[in-house]
Amino acid sequence: MNILVILRMVPDMVEEPEIAPDSTTLEPESVRLILNESDNHALEQALLLKESQGAMVTALAVDSPNIDETLFTALAKGVDRAIKIAHPGKLLSTRVLASICARAIETEPELSSPDLILTGSQTITDLDAPLPALLARELRLPHLGIVSRVSVDFSGRCVTALREYPDGVRGEFEVPLPAVLGIQVSEKPPRYVPVALIRATMKSLCVEYIPCPPFERTPVPYQVLELRKPSVSAHAEMLTGSHEAVAQKLREVLFAGGLVEGA
Repeated sequence: MNILVILRMVPDMVEEPEIAPDSTTLEPESVRLILNESDNHALEQALLLKESQGAMVTALAVDSPNIDETLFTALAKGVDRAIKIAHPGKLLSTRVLASICARAIETEPELSSPDLILTGSQTITDLDAPLPALLARELRLPHLGIVSRVSVDFSGRCVTALREYPDGVRGEFEVPLPAVLGIQVSEKPPRYVPVALIRATMKSLCVEYIPCPPFERTPVPYQVLELRKPSVSAHAEMLTGSHEAVAQKLREVLFAGGLVEGA
């Protein structure tokens, strides 16, 4: 069984990004890219399936800053192959990313005929979880998103997946293979690999490189007009004094703001 995992890099929100002079994009030098959290869970789910059922796992990503370290980390975790697609030289929307990955899967012998394609349900830049569905549409494959548990039946050529719904509701579905699954969370937390193992992997293994295939340049259905940092509002008013004085001041503030009525 061949499992393909698509990995994406997203801005690390621990560090505050800077807005570019055009006011519509972020300054690239101010943004540190890290592996998308739900993609990391998709990778872990693939490795769990490999360990339990003997699958071969391939990690696929489009070239971007820090992607080599991410792919070598995936190899150190147990991925069999790591493949990087040449960057087309422009900022990728999710629709374009789906088109690029789909064309690569269809045309590159290294990626041909995966039985199961896993990727994260969403990113911090795409909270409506479109990539798994768009990729499934491009490849004309069945799709299930917001998945938290996966089991595979080799003989029946199907996968059973647990899908999450709002308010704690879950549904179990049987999906024929090949299929695309959007992973919300893996059955176990993503494994940690020490830096020494990643460095050793860099010396013993390699990341494969393939050209960017022709893809459909689907226009983005929205336009960013302006980015700006939140404006600084008035600071909080601190109420001091005795309990009675604070209570009286709080009463006056609430009345002045129209939050309560009465004498």
